[in-house]
Amino acid sequence: MNPDGPAEPTRDGPAASTFSRLHPRLQRAVVDRLGWRSLRPVQDQAAAAILDGHNAVVLAPTAGGKTEAALFPVLSRLLEEPTTRPGALYIAPIKALLNNQEERLGQYAEMVGLRAFKWHGDTTQSERRQWLRDPGELILITPESLEVLLVSPKVPSAALFEQLRFVVVDEVHAFAGTDRGAHLASVIERLAALTGCDLLRVGLSATVGNPADILGWLAGSSKRQGRVVDPSGPPPRRDVLVAMPGAVGVIARDATRLARGQKSLCFAESRSMTEMIATQMAGGGVDVLVHHSSVSKEERARAEEQFARGRNTCIVCTSTLELGIDVGDLDRVIQVNSPRSVASFLQRIGRTGRREGRPQSMVFLCEAAMDALQAAAVLRLVQRGWVESVPQPQRMWHVLVHQLLAWTLQFESLEIEKAWAVLRHVHAFRGFADAEVEALVAHLVETRMFDRVSTRLVLGTEAERRFGRRNFMELYSVFSSPQVFAVRTASGRELGVLDEDFVEQLFENMSSFLLGGSAWSVIRIDRSDRVVLVQPAPYGVKPGWGGHAPILLSQQLAEEMRAILVDAPEMPFLHDTARTAIGGLRDELGSTLTNAQGITISPDEIRWHTFAGGRINQTLRLALAILGDWKVVADNLGVSIRGVGLSVDALTKLLPTLADPTWWVDARTELHERLPGYRVSKFQHLLPVEAQREIVAEMLLDVEGTRAWVAGRSGAPALPSRG
Repeated sequence: MNPDGPAEPTRDGPAASTFSRLHPRLQRAVVDRLGWRSLRPVQDQAAAAILDGHNAVVLAPTAGGKTEAALFPVLSRLLEEPTTRPGALYIAPIKALLNNQEERLGQYAEMVGLRAFKWHGDTTQSERRQWLRDPGELILITPESLEVLLVSPKVPSAALFEQLRFVVVDEVHAFAGTDRGAHLASVIERLAALTGCDLLRVGLSATVGNPADILGWLAGSSKRQGRVVDPSGPPPRRDVLVAMPGAVGVIARDATRLARGQKSLCFAESRSMTEMIATQMAGGGVDVLVHHSSVSKEERARAEEQFARGRNTCIVCTSTLELGIDVGDLDRVIQVNSPRSVASFLQRIGRTGRREGRPQSMVFLCEAAMDALQAAAVLRLVQRGWVESVPQPQRMWHVLVHQLLAWTLQFESLEIEKAWAVLRHVHAFRGFADAEVEALVAHLVETRMFDRVSTRLVLGTEAERRFGRRNFMELYSVFSSPQVFAVRTASGRELGVLDEDFVEQLFENMSSFLLGGSAWSVIRIDRSDRVVLVQPAPYGVKPGWGGHAPILLSQQLAEEMRAILVDAPEMPFLHDTARTAIGGLRDELGSTLTNAQGITISPDEIRWHTFAGGRINQTLRLALAILGDWKVVADNLGVSIRGVGLSVDALTKLLPTLADPTWWVDARTELHERLPGYRVSKFQHLLPVEAQREIVAEMLLDVEGTRAWVAGRSGAPALPSRG
């Protein structure tokens, strides 16, 4: 079933300059308009790959010149082979990144006589109509807006894209392995089929552990050769410190002190925490701004603009500023607690150190000893040059359903053989057999998502009922739009959004809450228009935003946390507060860290300190509940077990079974039946029950990793310590 993949990628080394291979008009513009005397190594090597007609993944740090590395050779090719319609797509994961890149990419296109246009949800209808009448050569777009262009009856998509030749995907690591990435890859394959062209594909990233895999993911049906462009130099100089102030109020005070007189980003791991930190930093002599996904786009834009002009300024943010949005040169990044991955750390600290001779700089301010331990483990992995690999799922049922529906909307009917001939090239669908796809379609016909008309399928009555509102807008994206209320002042200023569940806890003229780093009191709640009208308040409670999947740390990060406790390595980046806290954890766990299985017992519970990461521990939780009929609770560092007949000996006797591959095969159905009812996708409920369970299992479980982990723990536990 799997199509032939692209040629084996090669990793470029130093090469002769390719500047002379660029179109003469582009050469003159680079020298005369930009004042550049040479290309950076990453730009030189990427240009060579793209001009040779190869797909590429281009790696370089933030502000390392990746955008030009891709765009210059693409513009050069468009000058050599002119088009009268869009010849290239620049795709970004978020609208803010498109807004941030619009001026720069527009300048590069304009200086060689070409045109760029930004199309996303905030682009006005009049701007879209004008562009469709006379489209330019380069489109800046998100995957969801690209889907709109394909399925909208108002857009002649076949004619619009008939000259398309190039696709550039920025922040490709943010797509690969995700629902939106599978959606994007599907749309690219549909475009390739529509144009009949082997589209040249380029992915840009600052941090990825498996670039060759990402190249294969991006290539899809392409038969072009592929290159990984990674002109790695020596690692940048970094100035990092891990401290543990403790309480949030003390963290906010220390953050204010660090930010005073400088330009800083302060990252937190939740929207609620950003609001708490920003509010408590206010009045400390620093201009404090807030940036997260529930703050309105107007407020986020205001924060970005004010930050660009300021000096004594700090934006408290979530991962919304982790991607490649350019907020200018920073003095320091402040991190509240620890990021969840090495990749996030590298993205965030890469915002700093852009001035000649200045190191990258980050200070961790942690609430608890375990937060400091996690931060230290991240830094130890960075020192060894390790970064997470992007996952490569191959059985994304819910995205396949979405694409079958979108295909039907685009062409007004579905011939499954024709659609599957295109979509089977998408990496996220390569694990499906033809018979499984046929069974899925039969299920969708049975549930009236599709109706049969002769040899074709059309959208059924149930699909019309579920998705037909507002011209099938829900089919434009693979992700769910949460049920939210807009928050607005009496003057009409848009502040952001609140989750419906949180709004239900509010009372008019009584309740107050934090949003955008300020406190607001509720004047009126308009449930018909879903608006909360507010006015400034002296204080407020932190809002809650729900709907999150559990935070699952990687096995490598969890194991590094254990290694720090066992080996007590020298870590000069620790402040005394963090060093003392980690030492306290080491003393608390004692011999548990060195005995064979890491088990402690108390009168009514056994704690198995696995340090195996979230997915392995979640898998152990379900397996132990099946085998021992016990109550098991899992986290990233272990499992806690209670129940009748529980003992160290009874637990030990289960290890051979847990190491046996055949048991896991036989137990698959029961494992899936015990999974929690997480809503992974808005298309999940359209699937057969077992497929629904499978996608939750893909998110939560790691059966093979768990079996291998248990197999590596031979022998019975040593005498456990008593908690």
